[in-house]
Amino acid sequence: MTRPTIRSVAARAGVSKSLVSLVLQGSPKVSPERRAAVLAAVDELGYRPDPTARSLAQGRTRAIGLVLDDLRNPWFVDVLEGLRPVLRAAGLRPVLAESRSEPEAPRTFADLRVDGVVVIGTLPDLSVVAEVAGTVPTVLAGTRLDPADPLDVDVVAGDDEAGTRLAVEHVLGLGHRRVAHVGGEGPVGRLRREAFERAVADGGGRALVEVGTMTEDAGHRAGLALLRAAEPPTAVVAANDAVAVGVLAAAADLGVRVPARLSVVGYDDTSTAALRAVSLTSVDNAAHEVGRLAAERLLARLADPGAPTGLRLVAPRLVVRATTAPG
Repeated sequence: MTRPTIRSVAARAGVSKSLVSLVLQGSPKVSPERRAAVLAAVDELGYRPDPTARSLAQGRTRAIGLVLDDLRNPWFVDVLEGLRPVLRAAGLRPVLAESRSEPEAPRTFADLRVDGVVVIGTLPDLSVVAEVAGTVPTVLAGTRLDPADPLDVDVVAGDDEAGTRLAVEHVLGLGHRRVAHVGGEGPVGRLRREAFERAVADGGGRALVEVGTMTEDAGHRAGLALLRAAEPPTAVVAANDAVAVGVLAAAADLGVRVPARLSVVGYDDTSTAALRAVSLTSVDNAAHEVGRLAAERLLARLADPGAPTGLRLVAPRLVVRATTAPG
């Protein structure tokens, strides 16, 4: 069966192709009688506009490239849940790629002439983002830039300094004094580590730090090292929930009861933290709100490409569950 075209709609309605286009665009320049005839022909033929042809005519693809650092990280998925509905409501189509398996994803999206790009998380090579941002409106979500980085783009993220301080003040308030941080690399990992060290010092505690990747395996290795030390910590503030789960596994391997002998705090308050079997105290880094604001920032950038770029931080909150107790 041949797919109906705008020409067949015009022939059925007895009007020109250009008039059909005006009706489909909602133009007020068409008389009610002719509009009714065109819409009747559209219904009878089952005509659907070709989005590709429409995009070419408008000079836009109406596609937005979404580049995630790691699809395995549930926090990034939560950011997507806040971001995609805003884009769709604006008539834009989100297209997803993962940078770990597709490091050239930002450049690929630019080659496909997407209307904009949102990078979620910290990519290992920001030079690709800088290249793309020169020609395509770009927003970073859920990450931070180094002060020395020349990349000039909009950034929407959680307030990592404030969130880490919430976690540290919580365990210090429970009486813990030997507090460890199992941290990560990159701008976010560094921000959380530095905020941890300041908050522990301000509260009169003793800070212990293990640095690795922000993964469960890294958390497990660091947890084993910390808990086997001569003076092990009585509380751990992890760089994210995956690291915290690794620390919990290390404690279980060594017979260290949580929270009786060890309190553990995660970061990001992902769906993993809320599982009954985990019940992890964690910092809610407002993933959904970060996604929503990143989408709104991109829409504003599309409307006014020359507007100044900026940093928007979202306030975190602490969610207390079963992995913390007085020390």
